[in-house]
Amino acid sequence: MDKKTLTGLLLIAAILVVFSIINPSKPAAEETTEVVDQDTSLQIDPIVDSNLIVETAINWELKVDENGNSIVDSLKGTLFTDAVSGKDTFMIVDNPEPEDSITENKSEPSFDVDEYTLESDLLKINISNEGGRITSVYLKEFLSYENFVAEKNEPLQLYDEKSTYGLVYKSGEAKIRTDGLQFKLISQTDQSITLESKRKGKTVGFTYTLKDGKYDLDYNVYFKGFSDAEVEEISFTSDMYLLSTEKYFPNEQRQATVYWQYEGEGYDYITHDSEIMEARAEWICFRSTFFTAILSADNGFGTQHSTLAIHDLEDEAQTKYSKHYEADINLGASNATNIVDLNWYFGPVDYDVLVQYENGTEDIVELGTGLFRWINKYAIRPLFMFLLNSGVGLGLAILILTIIVKLVLSPVNYKMYKSSAMMKVLKPEIEKIGQKFPKKEDAMKKQQATMALYRETGVSPLAGCIPMLIQMPILFAIFRLFPSAIELRQKSFLWAEDLSTYDSPVTFGFDIPLYGDHMSVFTLLMAGTTLLYTHYNSSNMQQPTQEGMPNLKYIMYFFPIMMIFFFNSFSAGLSYYYFISTVMTILIMWGIKKFFIDEDKILAQLEENKANPKKKGKSKFQERLQEAQRLQQEKSKNRKK
Repeated sequence: MDKKTLTGLLLIAAILVVFSIINPSKPAAEETTEVVDQDTSLQIDPIVDSNLIVETAINWELKVDENGNSIVDSLKGTLFTDAVSGKDTFMIVDNPEPEDSITENKSEPSFDVDEYTLESDLLKINISNEGGRITSVYLKEFLSYENFVAEKNEPLQLYDEKSTYGLVYKSGEAKIRTDGLQFKLISQTDQSITLESKRKGKTVGFTYTLKDGKYDLDYNVYFKGFSDAEVEEISFTSDMYLLSTEKYFPNEQRQATVYWQYEGEGYDYITHDSEIMEARAEWICFRSTFFTAILSADNGFGTQHSTLAIHDLEDEAQTKYSKHYEADINLGASNATNIVDLNWYFGPVDYDVLVQYENGTEDIVELGTGLFRWINKYAIRPLFMFLLNSGVGLGLAILILTIIVKLVLSPVNYKMYKSSAMMKVLKPEIEKIGQKFPKKEDAMKKQQATMALYRETGVSPLAGCIPMLIQMPILFAIFRLFPSAIELRQKSFLWAEDLSTYDSPVTFGFDIPLYGDHMSVFTLLMAGTTLLYTHYNSSNMQQPTQEGMPNLKYIMYFFPIMMIFFFNSFSAGLSYYYFISTVMTILIMWGIKKFFIDEDKILAQLEENKANPKKKGKSKFQERLQEAQRLQQEKSKNRKK
């Protein structure tokens, strides 16, 4: 042994002696008892890595508990064991991890991860001791599309361990996220569990409670050891990834939305980008097509540094999860109560289910806006649900709904067809006017003569438009209702296995631009009947009276062709409704023409009106039209001068 080595060993020995005098150790058995029984003085700190490098002595080794966690006392430091003597002592050591690693909890947990299960008749929830968070949610009464077609009776999984959430609080200068901390099990029953995390004198506890017959669970958060200022800054943060559960993934991406509702106001939403909260929110919602996760707060969330965001996914996660939902919301906590009452809803986007909570979450159901929503909410949907609840099959319910709607609108259809028949009778007269004024410069005279003919016969060219405008809100309301109706999900009819998505009895194995990789038969039937209806009415369509005006007949023929491409990936239930609706319209029009409309009588009535015109004031529309014609004539005269 050389002189330098001997000198080094003596220095190390001297350091150990001095350190032992300053920090007297206890026997190993006594030390272990303190770790197990005295939780108030000793705390397990999962943020301290089990691979700490201690340079003060070569014989000291980090001591861990039975779970492999380092043993830390907030005052004395970290517990080490002398490999030679077997004696234990606490040392104050620096954590080699950078500050941002502590903040984000990016390192792997240094403790054994355990999971606990809660179950009700509707939900199965797995909760981890890592972060005390829910790691997976299963809806027992639903199946994913993959399991549905494979006939696997496995409950639908809403999200998995990729999703995470927790609280963020300050500890000195560092920010701590609870989703990486170790939580200790305090109590558990079949439908309730309480877990706690203790770190440097601060305690965070979570209690989850399930209820039978409900898709929600109470989520109560409590605190100990926090100052008033620290509690007010605690925030809830989450990174949610809802799993893809449906047949058509692009539609899931379109439907993926973050909703929220401010106190005393209506809901708002984003489908991309981010939003800074402007007021206290009552709830926030991460929604996919037919299922959602909603977090609500009894007293509302705070506004301090609160943001929501939603992003598209890349790489392997692009088709496994709908989107990436983010939330960083001030918890709105205070030391006055030391507890925050939250609630998680994991369940279907079902209007009848959500409306029971009486907090406005039913607004996330896509029923349209304004007049369209009013029609769906108070007319179409109640009628549809009445038919379903009466035991009628879904396909038959849509058929009966269509018949009822068309019968209710039959007076409107009668008015529209009568106006069309009157225009058809006048068509020869209008063609004569066109022959009388064939020149381009006589276009104004031709227009005046046509309007005079309408006035003399009592025919209004706009009369057929008004009934159509009356029907349009119902048409668009149903366009919003059926694609979002969970009642159609995984319900089969004829060749369609699932009416909530497109039917695909024919698949190509390759993608056709603008069309897709399949053929929807209901869409073809809908487009075919629309084309037939267009041809049925084409004889009543008037040619444009001025040069350069588009021919309405050709435009109407173009529309059914475009429907083949536009509706090919839409809900089969929607295409089926439009198909039945068009067939009913054709039958009603045929019945009106056959039994109620006599074109000869109409022609005789128009001739009588023309021979004996009624004296009546001009409508505002006619007055404005004549004034426009007068101004046009004056401009033409001025140009000729």
